[in-house]
Amino acid sequence: MLYQIANGAVRFADKTVLEQINFEIRNTEKIAVVGRNGCGKTTLLKLIAGEVDLDRRDSDEDIFIAKAGNLEIAYLKQMTFDDRNLSMEKEIRKVFAPIEKMQADLERMAKQLEESYSEQEVKKYTNLQEHFTSIGGYYYEKEYETLIQKFGFTQEDKKKTLKEFSGGQQTKIAFIKLLLSKPDILLLDEPTNHLDVETIEWLETYIKKYPKAVVVVSHDRMFLDKVADVVYEIEYHKTKRYPGNYSEFVEQKRVNYEKQLKDYELQQKEIKRLQDFVEKWKNTPTKVAMTRSKLKAIEHMEKIEKPDKYDTRTFHAHFQPTVETGKDVLSVTDLQIGYETPLSTVTIDIKKGDKIGILGGNGLGKSTFLKTIVEQIPKLGGSFRYGANVQVGYFDQQMAQYRSNKTVLDDFWDEFPELTQTEVRNMLGAFLFTGEDVFKTVEMLSGGEKVRLALSKILKRRPNVLILDEPTNHMDVVGKETLESMLKEYNGTVIFVSHDRYFIKQVSNRLLFFENGKTTEFQFGYEQYMEVQEKKRQEQELLRQNSSSGKGVNDEEVKKSKSYYNPGKEQAKLERKLKKIEERVEQKEAQIGQLKEELEKPEYQSDYRKLEELQEQIDVLEMELLEDMEEWEALS
Repeated sequence: MLYQIANGAVRFADKTVLEQINFEIRNTEKIAVVGRNGCGKTTLLKLIAGEVDLDRRDSDEDIFIAKAGNLEIAYLKQMTFDDRNLSMEKEIRKVFAPIEKMQADLERMAKQLEESYSEQEVKKYTNLQEHFTSIGGYYYEKEYETLIQKFGFTQEDKKKTLKEFSGGQQTKIAFIKLLLSKPDILLLDEPTNHLDVETIEWLETYIKKYPKAVVVVSHDRMFLDKVADVVYEIEYHKTKRYPGNYSEFVEQKRVNYEKQLKDYELQQKEIKRLQDFVEKWKNTPTKVAMTRSKLKAIEHMEKIEKPDKYDTRTFHAHFQPTVETGKDVLSVTDLQIGYETPLSTVTIDIKKGDKIGILGGNGLGKSTFLKTIVEQIPKLGGSFRYGANVQVGYFDQQMAQYRSNKTVLDDFWDEFPELTQTEVRNMLGAFLFTGEDVFKTVEMLSGGEKVRLALSKILKRRPNVLILDEPTNHMDVVGKETLESMLKEYNGTVIFVSHDRYFIKQVSNRLLFFENGKTTEFQFGYEQYMEVQEKKRQEQELLRQNSSSGKGVNDEEVKKSKSYYNPGKEQAKLERKLKKIEERVEQKEAQIGQLKEELEKPEYQSDYRKLEELQEQIDVLEMELLEDMEEWEALS
């Protein structure tokens, strides 16, 4: 057990955020924390990080936090920059200070051993070198370069000062520092925000093979399915642990709820039967003993609690367009989008009822495309034309940052002055603004509440074309599922940008993918996109293997792999490759074991050159072993 909270509670003033919290982190578990917006997920991370204290109260229960040893716990929000005039490279490389000191110590000790040999010093040197190897001392530079690249930074960016980067980029830099610091427990709060799909997919693999524990809060269901092996749900201020990933948690929760409800109903039926018997015969002298036994049976029953209903409160709006478009909704031909220079060129023909999902890396023009077709920014070339009767409802990312001193009620009413107060309150109530909530000022609202307010205004106008830029960014899972259902039932046309792959998969019937200054249309949606991406990965792997083996690029093989794809054959081929790599790994591990045994032999303890030679062989084999393992993981 690395970390444990027993019967914990957190209160702010008179508000209970968490209570009866029982939470454990074991070994290298990858734990997902899920729940509704405002349920206390971030508070739980702050409690683990030591930023929030347990509420102390009179209780018979043991209330404590227990840790194994001197744990290093790192939380992304803790990462701040002392000097924003430092370059990105210097800031990130601060985390390498201990490992660089160890490297310098090893070099110094090696020189000393050359000058004066000592068995004790050799042992110290060997122990330090083993520790240096175990913490990745020989690979940290490679990992540093990989992270820089994967988070979208260039070699030129390394020399820029921190203040030259945007807020989102600074968050990424802090994230890189966090990952490179390799804490015992890594706490991540919505780590996929501000990341494109390619980086999210890479991060999934990185976290899954991270050698220590990770606790992650996220509303990205596909990300949690790939990463988590344990899920804690916070509901009604309490936690419950479920083994498995997110989909397995959803299924377990459903099964548990249905079983408990059934058991509860059966027990209630039995209690009623016994009570009816008692009521019927309680005044009959010959039945007194029997009625007492029935009452005792009820008394000694282990009562089954009625399960809490799922917390499924969400917004709702059954809306359809007031006017129908023609068959042709939007025709886009060689449309060049961008500001001063083109970011991308788009050609697509959108028909009535299409649900077009837009996917791609950051900064490639997805949002710029939407801004262009709603005429917020001018086109740089090409053309686009709407069909007959098109009425656009546009949702912009900036709506989640909307500021106003007006109350929610007045803000909505000012846009629809013809409505009565009852009609306004009913519409706001459908989007969870009830009771006193409507008298909050817009500035007081969270990002998710501002999104709901913006959507309520857009949908009240009942447009026939919805253009949405990251509408789910501030929504919890229930909110996303609600919007998914609404958009699937909507009779109009939807064009939307999202980094949420599950949301795209559920809603879109066609996909527009932005990549390297051009766009590709996938007529059969997300599944077709995934098939094509998998084929590309296999082709790249083939090229990489040919290149690394010295065979060069075999054009015929690449051409063949592009022209015909046989899943069964590819699977068999991958399995053969995996087997070969596993054999190589086994051989190298055996060789390393033998060499380490030789290092311990008494006859070599006074032969410094022999020891150095053996260690060099071990280092080479361990480097090769790492490359084999990386290849094995990529193929797996």
